[in-house]
Amino acid sequence: MCANDIELDEMWSFVGHKKNQRWLWHAIDHSTRKILAYHFGRRKDEALIALKSKLSSFNIRYYYTDNWGSYQRILSEDSHFIGKKNTQAIERKHLTLRTRIKRLARKTICFSKSDKD
Repeated sequence: MCANDIELDEMWSFVGHKKNQRWLWHAIDHSTRKILAYHFGRRKDEALIALKSKLSSFNIRYYYTDNWGSYQRILSEDSHFIGKKNTQAIERKHLTLRTRIKRLARKTICFSKSDKD
């Protein structure tokens, strides 16, 4: 299977109580939006390494991510692009998961940035 461009991101949740944090690391195909691989773990470099090893069978050309440090340490600079423009699909997938799977839901998905207007 071939997935030239992929989006990588991590989503926070917890098990039992908020101190017991878990992260869903996952990768989606940038053009088809299909999930290619995922990994549950901590927010550490080892989790990204585990996810990347699950993607080894794909012919990946570019990785699109946010600015989390693990991505910069693990992914090669020539194939790694940082920015919100190319991670909109995976961020939207996070919101869909939080909306549809109540265990992942936050108390609210919207809030006020200011108490004025």
